Amino acid sequence: MSWTVNGIPAHPLLVHAVIVLVPLAALAAIAVVVWPAARRWLGIGMPILVTAGAISTALAKQAGEWLEERVPDSTLLQKHTEGADQLVPVVIVFLILAWAYWWWMRRQARQSGEAGSRGRAVSIVLGALLAVAAVGTTADVIIVGDAGAQAVWSDQGDWSGAGS
Repeated sequence: MSWTVNGIPAHPLLVHAVIVLVPLAALAAIAVVVWPAARRWLGIGMPILVTAGAISTALAKQAGEWLEERVPDSTLLQKHTEGADQLVPVVIVFLILAWAYWWWMRRQARQSGEAGSRGRAVSIVLGALLAVAAVGTTADVIIVGDAGAQAVWSDQGDWSGAGS
């Protein structure tokens, strides 16, 4: 399968979806954990947003593997691809926690008042895990994206503006 769009490698195009959707999903996840009104307002939108981020991550990785076979190897490229290999499981954990939290909070809302201390403890633990996964996944996206940018642009000159 060719991973191109109008002759352009799909990877850099798909990466744009990842760098928008994953942090946006992370913000939504943190919002639903700390703000009950956001939980009601976003509803199923939060785990759907995380799912969109996970799908875009998987597609970007596949397109990246296709592209990797067509560009010269370098240490920076290896750093980027190794980071991407680690990002996928992190995104999957984020995805699972997002759906688990949504399901659990929906279940708790239906039982209104019957939650008890055990139900509240599960809500707190799931919320904390989701928030940590949201922050960690976003950090990984930034690190992997930076490594990819370094791999592409490191030999293209000085972009710091210091020479102008």
